[in-house]
Amino acid sequence: MALSKTSQHLDHLGMTASALCAIHCALVPIFLTALPLLGLEFLSNEWVEITMIIISVFLGTLSLSMSYRKQHHKLLPFFVLFTGFALIGIGHFSGIAGLEPILIPLGGFTVAAAHLINWKLNRSCSHDHK
Repeated sequence: MALSKTSQHLDHLGMTASALCAIHCALVPIFLTALPLLGLEFLSNEWVEITMIIISVFLGTLSLSMSYRKQHHKLLPFFVLFTGFALIGIGHFSGIAGLEPILIPLGGFTVAAAHLINWKLNRSCSHDHK
């Protein structure tokens, strides 16, 4: 059951990080002019955003992989996870300014949903599969 506990912790961390990322992406454009006054201009730095995306990809893939192999053997969480990252990627790198504030937060919440689905699948599977 250690895998299940580890996976659950990773899913909780992934849900939290993804939701925070989505909130960050939704609010930074609104408060962009106030960030320097608050000493938070680093939050609008592209490398901060790319770093958050890379950490989320790593954490999501690790968490879902562990659960897939040892618990539920379902591909749905991966489909939802990669759909979320596709939305983030299109919003971030397409160069279409109107898509960014819509697709990136939507992608962040979709990634959080993947972790939620994975967590629920782990809870519904009451024993370890070998």
